[in-house]
Parts: sequence; C-alpha cells; structure tokens
Amino acid sequence: MKDFPKLETERLILSAVTSEDIPQIVMYLQDKVFSDFTSNIPYPYRKEDAEYWLKLSREAFENHKGFTFAIRSKDGKLMGAIGLHDEGSDRAELGYWLGIPHWNKGYVTEAAKAVIDFGFRTLKFNKIFATYFPHNPASGKVMEKIGMEKEAVLKQHLKKDGKYYDIPLYSIFRASL
Repeated sequence: MKDFPKLETERLILSAVTSEDIPQIVMYLQDKVFSDFTSNIPYPYRKEDAEYWLKLSREAFENHKGFTFAIRSKDGKLMGAIGLHDEGSDRAELGYWLGIPHWNKGYVTEAAKAVIDFGFRTLKFNKIFATYFPHNPASGKVMEKIGMEKEAVLKQHLKKDGKYYDIPLYSIFRASL
C-alpha cells in the first residue's frame, strides 16, 4: 500500500496523522490520565514526544508494520488516534486514545469497528487483540462493544511506576465477521 488509507464512518474520518496535528496532540495528552491509563504515553507530554510518535507512526506504515489513524470529526478536527500494529503471525494489536472532551460519545467504538474491518478485509489479519489497564474499565467496555472477547488475564504483565499490573487481553478473529 503506497498511500495511507482514509476510512470514513457515519461521524468520523480516519486518516493519517500529520505534523499539523502536533499542537492538538500535545494539548490533549497534557492530562495525566493518559499516562495513567497507557503504558506508552509519558507525562508531562511534550512537543518532542508527539514528533517522535509521529516519526514512529510513519516508519511503521512505510515498513508495512502499522497504521496510526487520526480520529477526526467530519470537519477535519483531530479528536484522538487509533492504531493497528502488525505483530506477526497474521495478528495485530489495536490501541487508541481520545481527547477528554470527546469521551463517552461512542467515537472510539465507531472508529475501532472501522479499523477492525480494515484489518480483516484489507490487511487480511486473522486476529486483532487489545489490552488495557484494569483501572481503565471504559477501554475494556469499548473492546466488548466491538465484538472482542476476553481471552486471558496476563498476570503481572506490565510494570508502571514500580507496580505490576495484571492486564486483560481481548481479541476478535476474522472468522467472527
């Protein structure tokens, strides 16, 4: 795939993250909740962090290893991001974040359904999985709403701020389409 894909849903446009998005990304990710709820978003979040993330996202696409989509409103305003990253063996990991003003409106669920459909139909993955910290149950609810089922709890799988966390693993398979 040469050009980054653009997906559309009823309320959203999913497209490439660009350098023009960096100020909005930095603004959204200033809230410590993003660092608390993820394993890879630092706090405080700086412009350099966004630039590095954008570089990694571009390299993943160029190397056919990942797709990081900006979640945008129909008028093009950045709301968050969602990614699908090839983990080998015809499986990919789904990850997402959404700016706090857009929480609890079904946007991540809507975006995730489109990305999963893209992952199965276009990229031909067999399995798409996701994990979340147990203190972020809303993320687990999104996984359930998009048809994922709890596959396992990975015991003491992640260490953050000196504490080990049991991490729920959810998945969905192409055959379930």
